[in-house]
Amino acid sequence: MRVAALGVAASLAVSHDPSQLLPAREQMAFTLGFHIVLVPFGVAFTFLMLVANYRGLRHNDPQALILAEHWSKVAAVLFAVGAVSGTVLTFELGLLWPGLMGRFGAAYGIPFAVEGVFFFLEAIFVAIYVYGWRRLAPWPHFWSGVPVTLAGLGGTASVVAANGWMNQPGGITLRGGQVVDVDAWAVFFNGAFWYEALHMFLAAYIVAGFVVAGVYAAAMLKGRRDRYHRLGFLIGFGTAAVLMPVQIFVGDVAAREVFHREPAKFAAVEMLPHTSTHVPETLGGVLIDGRVRYGIDVPDAASILAGYRPSTRIKGLDAAPVRPADRLVTIVHLCFDAMVGTGFLLLGLSAWFGLAWWRRRDLPRSRWFLRASTISGVVAVLSLESGWVVTEVGRQPWTVVGLLLTKDAVTTTGNVWAFFSGALLIYLGVGVGAVLVLRSMRRRWESAAHAVDVPYGPDEARVRQAAEGSRE
Repeated sequence: MRVAALGVAASLAVSHDPSQLLPAREQMAFTLGFHIVLVPFGVAFTFLMLVANYRGLRHNDPQALILAEHWSKVAAVLFAVGAVSGTVLTFELGLLWPGLMGRFGAAYGIPFAVEGVFFFLEAIFVAIYVYGWRRLAPWPHFWSGVPVTLAGLGGTASVVAANGWMNQPGGITLRGGQVVDVDAWAVFFNGAFWYEALHMFLAAYIVAGFVVAGVYAAAMLKGRRDRYHRLGFLIGFGTAAVLMPVQIFVGDVAAREVFHREPAKFAAVEMLPHTSTHVPETLGGVLIDGRVRYGIDVPDAASILAGYRPSTRIKGLDAAPVRPADRLVTIVHLCFDAMVGTGFLLLGLSAWFGLAWWRRRDLPRSRWFLRASTISGVVAVLSLESGWVVTEVGRQPWTVVGLLLTKDAVTTTGNVWAFFSGALLIYLGVGVGAVLVLRSMRRRWESAAHAVDVPYGPDEARVRQAAEGSRE
């Protein structure tokens, strides 16, 4: 890759931020924060659906088939919501950030072009799978759902590739500040792609698993201990619990990659004003006037985690070409603490489940386990949101690190606050509508009469047995 010098010093000349910068950033933060919650349901929830479907066919399990059918309809609703929120985001990139798209669209647009292909594939096979119940033979219907999960993975990888490219741009040749040549492969598989993508994939499965488990744990606390609810809980929680220790390991590797490849972001994560060795791990705290206050220091821990020895030298914020504002550093640091803290809470809950399952092949008997499981989905979503903030805000004040400042990428025309208000109304309507539809579906499924409406496969005796179990 050849990147010509862009004259960063000229860009840093004293200037005022455009008035559109704040509302544009607020709108992007809100819409991305909304959309990121839907990603696990396109990537991982459909996988849980297929697990239930496979179990129903392989073991002639009517409750598993009913579960799979219900989940497929939930997935269809959430896919529709994600399509709306994702479309708004696409318009925002062009309308709010013309400096990014106009200058680097030839490179930045590549991952989104790939994502568009996966989106249409997912839409096609979601429709086939949902409408295939009772219309297709059992196994062909099951296999029609596999592309849904694969397309979700591909689409997510594409968006992560775009984000990774902004963090570690590559694959472009610049002349006179303009892109004159693009290596599509190097753009997509940039330096940040692999660890960001794996971290995001695992997060998606963990969030989907705990959210699903939380729904069924709440029902079990109300006395619904039939096989339908137990199976729904075990598929979701079991998937998340198995992947949780893997995610902790991958997160540690990813943090070390950030230390090597994105030193300014790592300095913000550690809230480190000055380059030094024997850096402590600061828990909590805020950065005020370039000084860390109110934090709890664990001596040498940051240096040990970064380079395995206390003498590891970590670049501070003073080594960054453009120093981020104190408030942004504080946000990144606290969100990183929240991500790690919630991750270890979920790891502990997973260990509790694993120990009980290893001993008795059963759930922990304490109602406190179900209470904790009920809120595990919320905790997992908070962890996901915190991690996304670290990735996005940790890049500031750059939109494309080293090449384009955020203030130079934003639009300088129009009333962005009005645009933001319109986006809020759209998302509010879509969000409320989705909740009402899902609540209506849940009430219908709670009917015992509906529980015997098995999509296909099981014999009548098994259906009657399942129906009797669901009424207990």
